[in-house]
Amino acid sequence: MTDSNLSAGRDWARSWLLDAALPLWWEAAADRTWGGWAERLDQQGKPTDDPRRARVQARMVFVYAQAKRLGWRGPADDAIRHGLDYLLSRYRRSDGLFRKAVLPDGTPADDGYDLYDQAFALLALNAAYRALGQPAEIRAEADALLGRLDTLLAHPFAGFEEARPRALPLRSNPHMHMLEALLAWTERGVGGAYEARARQIAELARTRFIDPATGAIGEYFDGDWHFMPGDKGGVREPGHQFEWAYLLGEADRLLGTSSSTHIQRLYAFGAQHGVDPARGVAVFEMDAEGRIIDPDARLWSQTERLRTALTLGHDKDADEALAAIRRFLDVPVRGLWLDRMKPDGHIVDEPAPGSSFYHIVSALLPLIG
Repeated sequence: MTDSNLSAGRDWARSWLLDAALPLWWEAAADRTWGGWAERLDQQGKPTDDPRRARVQARMVFVYAQAKRLGWRGPADDAIRHGLDYLLSRYRRSDGLFRKAVLPDGTPADDGYDLYDQAFALLALNAAYRALGQPAEIRAEADALLGRLDTLLAHPFAGFEEARPRALPLRSNPHMHMLEALLAWTERGVGGAYEARARQIAELARTRFIDPATGAIGEYFDGDWHFMPGDKGGVREPGHQFEWAYLLGEADRLLGTSSSTHIQRLYAFGAQHGVDPARGVAVFEMDAEGRIIDPDARLWSQTERLRTALTLGHDKDADEALAAIRRFLDVPVRGLWLDRMKPDGHIVDEPAPGSSFYHIVSALLPLIG
């Protein structure tokens, strides 16, 4: 970004986030009756009664922990505890993992588990640990969860299984967020199993998740970490090219690994094949050769493009990604957003998913911070 664009973008982002979005979601989405957070807010700012996924509760903990770092004047500590208490009390299964979803009153709606949700629980625990002064009991919760994952779901080669007994395909996406959480704990000076697992997943990404022919990260794998056969093995998501590029850069910074070539190839594949020049947005899905197979655009893909473009110094891309994000956020109630753009440029009018707040905050941090 040019200095003038960066300054204008920073001013807009700080105002939108600190003055509008954070107060709105705390007032409207935090459930004062049952605890926790609503899954979505409609476009009038009213909570929906959808089942509440564990990942949304965890992401809200992360969001308000970052709000505290950015100097939000609202009750950040209360918001963090509000989400964390609900997550720990309503989602825990008897095996120590976190169930997928509950009804607003905490009754289980889906008692299954997803590796993806466990990664976000670890990330939420880290965010709360950092924001609330490193309480020993939060560290103990994280240690226990990582221990259960190692006991219940460790893959014999590297990474984690999806389920026991084995369920295929295995996925790179939960490992991406597991790497994110493990690196966050490593950055707090917590090494040991966290750092060892982070190194293992980063190496798994470099050697198995990334297609050496194109430099792109895949989504679906067989039990031996080979690409699934057929169309499923060829799926490539532009947003994940950007997200993995950013996280491998963080791994290099925190672990001393060397992923620069992979980072550049990931970013290039996403930028060259996964961005629709007519709309200026990253699309949802491509095939292994970079041909677009799902031209819808999701808000989260634009946020990952912005964060990585800012980090790698791709100023023009960052300008375009920020402009795209602002289109999704241009709604009557400031602090809400829309999530899906169709191929003709129409953005679908539907409730704002709370899950997107994590992506928005993650993208705005390098711009604001």
